[in-house]
Parts: sequence; C-alpha cells; structure tokens
Amino acid sequence: MKTSWLSSIAMYALLLLSVRAFAQQKNEFSIKQCVEYATKNAVTVKNALLDVKIQNQVNRQVTSAAFPQVNGSIGTQHYFDIPVTSLPDFISPSVYQVLIDKGVKDGSGQPIAMPAGGFGVIPAQFGVPWTASGGIDVSQLLFDGQVFVGLMARKAALDYYQKTADVTQEQIKANVYKIYYQLVVGKKQLATVEDNVQRISKLLRDTKIIHDNGFAEQLDVDKSEVQLSNLKTEKTKIENMLAVGNAGLKFLIGMPQKDELILTDTLGEEELKANILDSNYDYKDRKEMQLLTVAEKLGNYNVKRYQLSKIPTIAAFASYSKNAQRSSFNFFNKGDWFTTSIVGFKMNIPIFDGNSRNAHIQQSRLELQKTRNTMEQLKQSIDYDVSSNRIKMTSALLTVDEQKKNMELAEKVYNVTKKKYEQGLGSNQEIYTSQIQLSQAQANYYGSLYDAISAKVDWLKATGKL
Repeated sequence: MKTSWLSSIAMYALLLLSVRAFAQQKNEFSIKQCVEYATKNAVTVKNALLDVKIQNQVNRQVTSAAFPQVNGSIGTQHYFDIPVTSLPDFISPSVYQVLIDKGVKDGSGQPIAMPAGGFGVIPAQFGVPWTASGGIDVSQLLFDGQVFVGLMARKAALDYYQKTADVTQEQIKANVYKIYYQLVVGKKQLATVEDNVQRISKLLRDTKIIHDNGFAEQLDVDKSEVQLSNLKTEKTKIENMLAVGNAGLKFLIGMPQKDELILTDTLGEEELKANILDSNYDYKDRKEMQLLTVAEKLGNYNVKRYQLSKIPTIAAFASYSKNAQRSSFNFFNKGDWFTTSIVGFKMNIPIFDGNSRNAHIQQSRLELQKTRNTMEQLKQSIDYDVSSNRIKMTSALLTVDEQKKNMELAEKVYNVTKKKYEQGLGSNQEIYTSQIQLSQAQANYYGSLYDAISAKVDWLKATGKL
C-alpha cells in the first residue's frame, strides 16, 4: 500500500517535470536574432503593425465610395385600423343644386337653399389592411472631389502607419542593443570578479598557512577574509543585476519569463571602434524624417480635399420596386403586383455654408505648416544628436582605452605586491590596498564599456545607421 502511494507521487512528480520542461523553451540568441524576435513579438511593435492592417481596412472603406451602392428592401404591413382621411363633402352640393334647379321646396313651402354653414366633411378610409413591397436601389457616385483625393491618399496613409511601425521597431532595436551588450559586458565583469574571488581565496589560504607558521598576524587573516567577503557580495550583486537585466530583455522583446534566454554574442573593443570615423549622414535615413515626409504629403492631400469640397458632386441613381395591396394576407396567391421604377441624376451644388469650408482649408494649411516646422526642427535635432553623440562616443572610447591600461597596471601592481608578500618582502596591508585598487580599476573599466556601448548605439541611431 505504501509502495503504491509513493509510486503515484513519483509518477505525478515526473509528469509535472515533463510538463514544465515542455512549457519552457531554451533560446540561444545572437543580437540579430534578439532584434528579429522583438520585431515579431514585442507588444508595441505588434500594435504598430496592427495599425498598418487597420489602415488597410480604412483604405477599403475609402475605395468603396467609388463603387456602386446596391441596397435591397422587402417588407409588409398590416393595418388594424385603416387610416381615415377627411374630405370636403362634394356630394351634397350637387344634390342641393339639382333640387334648387328643379324648384323643390322644403316642408315649410320655402325653396331649398344651400346651408349657410356649409356641408362639412366626409370621413373616408382609403386602402386595404395588408400591403407588401419589395425593391432594389442602386446609386453610383460619378464625381466627388473629396472621395477623389481620398483615393489618391490611400498609399500615403498606409505608408504613414508603416513608417510609424518602423520608428517603433527602431526604438525597440536601440534598446535591445543597449541591454543585450550591457548584459554581455556584465558577464565579462562577473567572470573578472570570479577570478578575483579565486585569487583572494588562494591568498587567504596562503595567509592562514603563514599565520600557522608564526610569520603573519591574525589581523592579516582577518583582512583577507574581509576582502573575500566583499568580493563574494559584489559577485552576488552582479549576478542579481544580470538576472534582472535578462528578465528585462525578455520583457522588452516579448519573450515569456518562463523561457530561458542565453546570449551568444560577445563584444570586442574593435567592434566598438568600427566605423567611428564615418561622418557622413543623411536626414532621409532617419525613420522619424521618413515619417514626417509622409505626414507632409498627407497634409497636402488634406488641403486639397477641403479645396475640392467647394466643387459640385454628381451621382446617378436608380430604383425598382413591386407593391401589392390585399384585404387578407395572401400575397403568395394570385394577385396584382404594381411596378415602380425610376432612374435619375443628382447634383449637389455648394452655395454657402457660413465659411465652414474656408475655415477647414485654412486649418489644414496651418497644420501642414506645423508639420514642415517640425521637419526643420528634426533636422536641427539630428545635427545636434550626431554631433553630441559623436563627442560622447569618442570620449567614451578614449576612456575605455585609459581604463583598460589602468586596470592592466593595477593587476600588474597586485601581482608584484603579492610576490613580494610571498617572499616576505611586503605586508598584507600592501596586498589589501592593491586589491582594492584593482577592483576599482576593473569597475571603472566595465563602467566605461557600458558608457561606450550606449554612446555607440545612440550615435548609430542619430545617423540612421542602426
């Protein structure tokens, strides 16, 4: 009984593990794969691409105005009380006139005359209780300036949302590049700290041996233990930062948190320094400028649309219907159905609308001017971004070189100090000091790499070459 119970638990646990393993997915991504994944799965990009599809449907609505509009109708009515119409009494005057002409006298012997108050009205019911009708209406717009402009603007409207999606994708791409390579640098920094942990662990062991032999004080052992504890704490902090950064990158690209993300690319200083001397750039390479260019085109269409609203519109129409009246519901039996058909043209001529059209025209022109002003401002912003980010990138790369030399020098000082200590020519305090200097130099170096990565990505984005 007990064995059976344990077997059931074991099988259940294996089932859970298999389901979990199946649900999780291991992703080993280069920076290019990471960006491609983001362009397909990031929510902001998905919504931007949905806007493109929505505009496609809007374009279909605009196009539909140029096609014939066909509508059918069918219906039946039953009058419980047929409507009553009051008609002037046209019968009584004729009868009285005949009596007057014949000289007929009333009971008092007086000749019959027309009543002074008139003859009143006759309540009459026209129609039958049941009516039915069925028909079809067709209309075709022959000319409408606003629809004509709308048809011309379809491609530009679609391009606008596509360029908006491109801007969103580029923003996601820039952030992915920064976080990805910062995590790569963080892994390098973690490896360096792990080397420092091993180095100080060995120093602690050696110091304990020297202490046991009476050639070192307990204070030297304590200092080494403090150094080792600080390095382990630093290692834990970096591991936590990498875990948080990895989760942030997965959130940015739209990857489920339960999936595993492994970064496969590395980063060398040569890659950071590549193409830094390329000073050429074109405003048109910026996605934002491409978006504003399309917005300007749409603005021109908008002005034209309101201008053409002053021109008459012409439409053709036709209608064909059948109607029947019955005293009972027997429309499907034999009986007459009466036909009505009509065809015609209609022209709407704008005459006066209280200057509403002129106001729309002026408003659209002002909005177009705002777009053009924004384009000029963007050009100035691009010039500033390229100039400032080039300075930042150049400065950051120089700092990387200096910090790398400083780190190598600090490591050399540490190694020399350690050898002197092992030979009895130095003190533990010198090792302690040189280790602190080495750790600070390493932190400065990796910090400069972080700065260089951000500056390089910002410079590439500024020049439209990301």
